[in-house]
Amino acid sequence: MLSTHDHNRFQKGYQYVYPVVSRRAGGLSLGINLNTNNACNWRCIYCQVPDLVRGTPPAVDIELLERELGSFLEQILKGPYLADHVPEGQRRLNDIAFSGNGEPTIAPNFLQTIGVVGRARKAAGVPTAVKTVLITNGSFIHREKVRVGLESLADLNGEIWFKVDRVTKEGAGFINDINLSSSRTMSNLALASRACPTWLQTCLFRVDGVNPSDDELSAYKNFIRDVLDQDLPIKGILLYGLARTSCQPEAPRLSSVENSWFEDFAEAVRELGVVVKLTI
Repeated sequence: MLSTHDHNRFQKGYQYVYPVVSRRAGGLSLGINLNTNNACNWRCIYCQVPDLVRGTPPAVDIELLERELGSFLEQILKGPYLADHVPEGQRRLNDIAFSGNGEPTIAPNFLQTIGVVGRARKAAGVPTAVKTVLITNGSFIHREKVRVGLESLADLNGEIWFKVDRVTKEGAGFINDINLSSSRTMSNLALASRACPTWLQTCLFRVDGVNPSDDELSAYKNFIRDVLDQDLPIKGILLYGLARTSCQPEAPRLSSVENSWFEDFAEAVRELGVVVKLTI
C-alpha cells in the first residue's frame, strides 16, 4: 500500500514511471523520473534522493517511456491498481508529474517527453481533469526547447510548480547549493507563468533548530510583491514543510518548523494578495 511517507522512485519492472500518494495532490500521482542516474544541477540540502550527483541525465529512451506510461495508465484506469495499492479516500488519479531524482528540464530530449505524455494520455483515455505537472527548479526555463515544451504542457491541462525556496543569494546558496540571482529567478518565472499555469513552491524548515531568518522571510515577501507588481500570472504559492528524511549530509541539522509558525507565515503571505496552499 502506498504512503505519503514513502516516495521511492523505484518501481519493479519500470525504469521511468513510478506511483506515489502525494500530500499536496490528495490522490495518486504518477511520476516520471527522467533523471535515472540521480543527477541534478542543484543540490538542495533537504533532497531525499540517495547518492545525488551534480550533472545531467542521459537521453531518455522515448519508446520505453511511452510503453511504461501506457502500461501503468492502463492498470490505474482499467485495472485494480487503485483498489489494491492506494489508501481509501485517495483512490483517484490526480496527475501525471515530471518529478524524479533531479531537474526534469535538463534531460537532453525533455521536449520529446512532453509529446510522449500527450500521446499516452490520449491512448489511455485519461480524463481531461487529470493534470500534467512539471516540478522544476526553473533554472532552464529560458532555453528555447524548454519553453516550447511548456507551451505543449499547457495543452495537457498542465501546471508548473516552480521552486523558490530562498530569494537572497546567500540563502539560495546554502539551501539549494547554487549561485543564482533573484533577477534570473524572476525572469524565468515570468517566462514560465506566461507559457503555462504556474505555482511557486517553497519548502521551509529549521536548520540547527532555528527558523528561517526574518531577513530571508522579508526578502521572500518582497519577491512576491515584485511578482504581483509585474502582473505575472501565477496561480499562487505552495508552501510546504519537511515530510521525509533528507539524504544529504545536512540531514541531521534539519527539522520541521512549528505548525503555528507555518500558519502565521502563510497568512502573512496571503495578506500580500496571493493564494497560498499550506501543506505541513
